[in-house]
Amino acid sequence: MNTIFSRDRQIKSMELTVSHAEKYLGQFCSLLASYTRKTGKLRDQADMLVRQLNDFSNTEDPELRTCLKNLAEDLAMVQDYRQAEIERLETKVVTPLKAYGDIVENKRVSPHTWKRTH
Repeated sequence: MNTIFSRDRQIKSMELTVSHAEKYLGQFCSLLASYTRKTGKLRDQADMLVRQLNDFSNTEDPELRTCLKNLAEDLAMVQDYRQAEIERLETKVVTPLKAYGDIVENKRVSPHTWKRTH
């Protein structure tokens, strides 16, 4: 009788752990995906700014043209780093977190299966 209560407590503990993992990992994945999308939008806006700076520089005298082109070039380099950040977030953070969804789902099924077989 005591082992049945102990087993039930273990199962409830496992279910609670899986439930928390599912909740928080889902939130992490959602927030990181949102952050990645917003970073991508910021990169796109900065790319438009670089194009505008280059267009404007073509209408100015040589001294200002050089300054504007240098500014545009530096801003474009920052966007290259931002693109690398986006790619790293997607491949090294968001994708592995999504994989945990399947793992958590399998773990959610396991205690119920275990409960029926034992």
